Amino acid sequence: DALTPAAGASGTPGRTVRSVGVAGSGTMASGIAEVFAKAGYDVVLAARSEEKAQTAKARIGKSLARSVDKGRLTAEAAAQTLERITPAGSYDAFADVDLAVEAVAEDLDVKRQLFAALDKVCRPGAVLATTTSSLPVVALARATSRPQDVIGMHFFNPAPAMKLVEVVRTVLTAEDVHASVHEVCGRIRKHAVDCGDRAGFIVNALLFPYLNNAIKMVQEHYASLDDIDAAMKLGGGYPMGPFELLDVVGLDVSLAIEKVLHREFRDPGLAPAPLLEHLVAAGCLGRKTGRGFREHARR
Repeated sequence: DALTPAAGASGTPGRTVRSVGVAGSGTMASGIAEVFAKAGYDVVLAARSEEKAQTAKARIGKSLARSVDKGRLTAEAAAQTLERITPAGSYDAFADVDLAVEAVAEDLDVKRQLFAALDKVCRPGAVLATTTSSLPVVALARATSRPQDVIGMHFFNPAPAMKLVEVVRTVLTAEDVHASVHEVCGRIRKHAVDCGDRAGFIVNALLFPYLNNAIKMVQEHYASLDDIDAAMKLGGGYPMGPFELLDVVGLDVSLAIEKVLHREFRDPGLAPAPLLEHLVAAGCLGRKTGRGFREHARR
């Protein structure tokens, strides 16, 4: 539409993107695939097996059905969106996509292996994007023979609802790749912000030290979970308190990000709170396991 930028901030035109491959089968991968399909892109949703890919597509179907029930989407639009998504049990299905978006586990070795695979199967000129929330994008770029084609597109959970995408370019990222991602963000109705390739980018670099300090307050019996959550909602204007947010994000994911920030900046104050490490070791990961800082009904 008229608000969609025609080129990147530098004025460089982007590459043409008509089809998108999304790698992964979890919540983020499903949400991102839904976002692209809603915007009219043909989407290949690839996982490690056909069964996982089909399960991810079924999750998208349920999400679209909820949107129809709430009046946010017509039944016809939901059906058309789902039809645009093709599940696949191999990344070989990405041979013809214009943009490949990685949304697998937040593990550097796992992501490096995936980018090495994408390098082999994706056509020359395809944009290779990672949704990492904390890992160095350049390390993934270097796992390929075309680091100029690699960029970060950090979506936020839940991807269909959250409007922000952090666009992370490395010193090796080509100008037209950067422009392409900005153009795509405009088409999928996301607000793109640029940031450097540094641990935590913008949001997590500011957010997780705050969450870690909240845990330390409870650990030191300074204030209760409920009082801290109420204080930050009513006094700080946050939509959720820190412990509500931690349980939604997942304590394991939060701990992993804290560790990356601590390792990157070597600031003793960024060391993960022992209480967070203890809960993760006990398998209390938040809403997804039924217990984190609070008890929750199992999903």
